[in-house]
Amino acid sequence: MAVQKSKVSRARRGARRSHNALKNTTLSTDQVSGERHQRHVMSSDGFYKGKKVMEVKIKEDTEEQNTPE
Repeated sequence: MAVQKSKVSRARRGARRSHNALKNTTLSTDQVSGERHQRHVMSSDGFYKGKKVMEVKIKEDTEEQNTPE
């Protein structure tokens, strides 16, 4: 088993763990739709930096398809 050479103080342990905290992600506002999204990530409608980069498929309502007749 691994055994430490000497006791690690609470301050040193805390200093080592200080970089492990979760950080808030930075959000930007889309120029076209005004939607908030993560930086450097395409928005849900397929726009990135104000340009259409991907055609997004629209999902149909699942309630209409699963309705028993």
